[in-house]
Amino acid sequence: MSETRAIRTLEIPEGLDGERVDVALARALGFSRTMIATAAERGNILVNGKPVDKSARLAAGDLIEIEIVQEAARGPKIEVADLDELQVIHSDDDLLVIDKPLGVAAHPSVGWNGPTVVGILMARGMTLSHLAPTERAGIVHRLDVGTSGLMVVAKSDRAYLSLKEQFRSRTVKKTYHAIVQGHPDPTRGTIDAPIDRHPRDEFKFAVVADGKPSITHYQTVDSFAGATLVEIELETGRTHQIRVHFAALRHPLIGDLMYGADPVFANSLGLARQWLHAHRLTFLHPADSQERSYISAYPADLEAALASLRSQS
Repeated sequence: MSETRAIRTLEIPEGLDGERVDVALARALGFSRTMIATAAERGNILVNGKPVDKSARLAAGDLIEIEIVQEAARGPKIEVADLDELQVIHSDDDLLVIDKPLGVAAHPSVGWNGPTVVGILMARGMTLSHLAPTERAGIVHRLDVGTSGLMVVAKSDRAYLSLKEQFRSRTVKKTYHAIVQGHPDPTRGTIDAPIDRHPRDEFKFAVVADGKPSITHYQTVDSFAGATLVEIELETGRTHQIRVHFAALRHPLIGDLMYGADPVFANSLGLARQWLHAHRLTFLHPADSQERSYISAYPADLEAALASLRSQS
């Protein structure tokens, strides 16, 4: 089986001063701890030209190099193909802000054969930050395949490092709109409940006692017969966090059959997915540290379902 080899180089920023090698590479480049440990065991991690262990401490200004070895048959394949539905709503030398449609993954992964943000942008000839592995070029955060809305993608390396740190430190404001079944009481509040893998279903997540800290803030925007439009700000960013938290409150997102939504209600609104949209994204631009905020309108299927609820009410 053939192998592919790539070398990633990173100058350690102030924010990673004093961190272990494995922590720094995981935070800055998104590499898994297992991959980092394997590279260290092979002598494939150099700091200032010398091999180091994964537990070595780093200093700001250190130059770290990691050689990545992948068996070609096992690495996720990038399907380089354009998709008109993915809209670029802002572009500059450092970053892109895109409006991701339903049915598009952020990047290739094992088991996913559909379109990806990375593949679409590559098909358009976009140059993305090379600090992450090629299949995740420029990706600093993700939206589920079934969630539409705003994503920011790094074009420059400085944007990649800045945005990764902003997401890690939770200074990025991620605002979602969702329609949930019923009427949450109170009408605004915070859901603070740990999330991890579902104990019995490997494809689901759940609120579990020893899960990862997960915090969701919400407030009611509008109420209808049997449903509520809520605005949500995520303090953490766990997989399926919004869906899991509202399902735990017994107010699942309309159309979210995986987490207990009523299929009859969804069908009555012509909805074939959960009503969830990444509506607004606010962050500090890496070029000037000034705040930028972007808004995405609801896609046609979500707008139609909302109009139907309003007409029924």
